Amino acid sequence: MMNRLLATSAVTIGLLSSPAVAGPSDGPQPLTLLAARVSIAGTSHLHPLMASTTDVRMSRLVLAPADGNRLLSAAKPGGVEELEIVIPAGSLSSAQEGADQHLHQALGVDTHPDITFRLLGLEPAAAAGRLEAVGVLTIAGVEREVAFEVKFAVNASTITVMGEVALLMTDYGLVPPTAMLGMIKADPTITVTFETVLGLPYTTF
Repeated sequence: MMNRLLATSAVTIGLLSSPAVAGPSDGPQPLTLLAARVSIAGTSHLHPLMASTTDVRMSRLVLAPADGNRLLSAAKPGGVEELEIVIPAGSLSSAQEGADQHLHQALGVDTHPDITFRLLGLEPAAAAGRLEAVGVLTIAGVEREVAFEVKFAVNASTITVMGEVALLMTDYGLVPPTAMLGMIKADPTITVTFETVLGLPYTTF
């Protein structure tokens, strides 16, 4: 079926949020992406490799029609009809000296500046309280279908989505980054863990 979770290094997508305030209208309201932080953690034969960015945007979101609470409806199978997330690959940076250049080169940011995820659908998952997200992940211009379990937390004004998926860099035609004349070689497996927060739009009275 789809690529399943592998289990070595980790890419973490964390999306942080400020509280959102619902407007006075009871009619349909769009959801907005409030704030984001993306972290990548990989492994090499010497030490972990990490990078992060706060530059994440939602380029498209279409929710299925809902008669009741739109946030609760979005967290159900079929609740989200279309969703696309964009991450500028060149915005990923590391605290490790010299790591950014090798990472950006491995991701091919000059010719393919964006990493995108396009949701195809939300389906029931085996674990209680979770759904399976199926979508297309594009890295360095190469598209691959992925599937992973997601967990939702809904309150009065925001919806938080959490989960993880593991990938092989080589599946996207990427050469794992190296450093120190090849003395440090990254493992080709990365695991993407994420937390995204969407909220009802702010309203000024």
